[in-house]
Formats: sequence, C-alpha cells, structure tokens
Amino acid sequence: MSTREPEVDVELQPGHEAAVRVAVATLWSAPEAVRPIDRPALGAHTDIPGWIAGMDAEQQVGECVLSQLLLGERVLVTQVRPDGWAHVVAVHQPAPRLDPRGYPGWLPTAHLAPLTPTQGGGPEIVVDAGVTGLRATPGGPVAVAGVVLGTRLHRAGPPRDGWLPVQVPGHDRPLWIRETDGVPLPAAAPEAAEVLAVAERLREVAYVWGGVSGHGIDCSGLVHLAWRRFGVTLPRDARDQATATTPVPAGQERPGDLYFFARPGRGIHHVGIVSAAPGDDRRMLHACYRRRQVVEEALPAERVATLVAAHRV
Repeated sequence: MSTREPEVDVELQPGHEAAVRVAVATLWSAPEAVRPIDRPALGAHTDIPGWIAGMDAEQQVGECVLSQLLLGERVLVTQVRPDGWAHVVAVHQPAPRLDPRGYPGWLPTAHLAPLTPTQGGGPEIVVDAGVTGLRATPGGPVAVAGVVLGTRLHRAGPPRDGWLPVQVPGHDRPLWIRETDGVPLPAAAPEAAEVLAVAERLREVAYVWGGVSGHGIDCSGLVHLAWRRFGVTLPRDARDQATATTPVPAGQERPGDLYFFARPGRGIHHVGIVSAAPGDDRRMLHACYRRRQVVEEALPAERVATLVAAHRV
C-alpha cells in the first residue's frame, strides 16, 4: 500500500541520474509492499530510528525492504510514477545478479533531487561520526538531521571556525558539518584492521533486513558500509561480495577477512567479518538474524557447519 499523498517531481526524468536528499532513504521492492508501520521511513524528512523502534522483531525482517541509500548517493532513475514513486538503480551498490548497473528498487520521489552541474566538484569527504547533523550555517540550526557514518559528500569551500561547507542535494547553498565529523576520503586502500575497527563501532545495532546504516543493518550491509567508509565499493549482497573478493586458504584468515556461509546445495546466505586470528575457535563480527543485532562471537556449531569459505577484500 502507498501511504504518501500523490506528488511528482517533474525534474526527475527516466534515464537521468538523481541523488538522495534525505539522511537515509529506504529502497523498497514495490510501492504496494509498503506497510503502515513504514510511515516514518517515507516522509520528506525520514525518521529511521523511529521507524525501527516502532517495529517488532518480525517486522524488522520484512522482505519489502531491499536496501538503503545514504545522503548524496547517486541513482539512475528508470521510471517515475504519478503517485510519487520512482524506480531507480543505486549505482554505488553493485548487484550483478540483479542489474549490471546497480541495485534496483523503488523510492519516494520526495527522497531524490536532480543532479546539478555544480554537484561533485569539490574534494570528497566521508562522515566518520556515528550520527551527525548538517547545519544551515556554522554552528547554526540543523537543516538535515540523522546523517550517518559512511555518508560521502563533496566539500564546497574552506573550513570556517571548525565547520566544513558541503554540497547537499536539494539545497542551493552549502550546509555545514563539524570538521571532526567529516574527514577526507582516504587516498589509499585501508588496512583490514581499520575496516574491522569501523565495523566494531556498530556492535549492538539492530538487525534490519536491507539496512545499511548505524540505525539498523543486515549482514552484507555491515560489510558494505564498513568498506564504504574508506571509499571502497563492495557489492550489496553476500553472494556477490563472495564473487568480488579473493578466497583465503582455511586457517590463513586474519582479522578483517570475510566468512561466508551456505547450506548444502544452496547459495551463500550470510557473511561475517573475521574478528580474531584462527585458533581453538573461529570468531566473527556480524549482523545476526537470530539475535537481531550486530554481535561479536565465536562461531557456534551450527555456523561452523555452514561455513563454506574465507575471503579477503
């Protein structure tokens, strides 16, 4: 069902790129799949923490959610409906089994803004704070709340009094982020230990099917987001992440590598980040469907039974 009033942004055109204008946008399987409980995730200013808090454990794993996109993330618009929904391809979330261009799904048009010629001109920064807000002026009122770790934006000029100006889709003038919250995007590939340290900061975050933020996240979303923080683009889904990474011989895995899991005769269904060198037991950090949160733990027997590979990015 659709819970939004009909609205069409005439500037969004199929075949053209747009960018996410809200802090966290949710990618849906279809407009008709949206549930009444999803209303906080649909407004012009999304309330993702409120949305997740309002769901019970079963609603958190509803397959109507495909993925999430962060502020500034680019999409290719493929269809615009008159009821205020757009079908898009998330070009920074590779999904080769679904679409060679990126991850496909539906967004409210209110969550998108057309790209302008000036966007993307400055050096890129990445949000390193768990959650932060963008201000209308340095230290002024919050213009966009709930901006999360891993969000990538472009600088719009020099810092001022500890604040950085950034280009934000849907805003004609730069907004401002604390200089300590927005750091330069690394020029070199990170060490695996650095990526693991970022993922460790997401311990106890709620498990949400399709989640890709510090408000709620799933297993492959955790891997995707931790590497995204360092400018490395991995596929969105676990099976594609396995294809895009390099196998490591058993017993030679190290912290920051990936464990992949599959049941006999089935495709990969789960991924975790190796959190300790192999010893008497294997350990990993992962978004756990069963415990409904991000945990670090020794692999229980049922996990070991379905462990099919260790890979390195």
